[in-house]
Amino acid sequence: MMIARRADTRARADFATWTMMAKLNGTSALPPAAQAFLDQYKALLKEKSEAEASETIIHLIYQSYYGEMGGAGQAPEVKPRSAATSQAGDNVAAFKRPPAPRPRIAGGQQTKPKLPVALIFICLVVVYTALRYFWR
Repeated sequence: MMIARRADTRARADFATWTMMAKLNGTSALPPAAQAFLDQYKALLKEKSEAEASETIIHLIYQSYYGEMGGAGQAPEVKPRSAATSQAGDNVAAFKRPPAPRPRIAGGQQTKPKLPVALIFICLVVVYTALRYFWR
């Protein structure tokens, strides 16, 4: 399933890039496979809405990428993000690492980090020694 998700993400990103280049009249710089997909997309736009044509072409790109990325057999269906989880025009995923939970002691209270306190005392010893050395 990991290959399927990567292939789907890559297909969506590549399609968005290709359509942007097509709008800017830069399709001649695209690889032949990308130009073929865009030609199919233009043909589908005559029959379907933009959203339906986009999803159809993205699915075709996904299937080709799935095989290229080492997927065996037929590409599984990947559920697109629902409208409830994404905002309109939001195509950037926020990657924020959640804060690490502090370990708890037996009484249920959280422990305080000991390393910063130890470093402060070590640095004070080094500063004291250096000052004593230079003032002699």
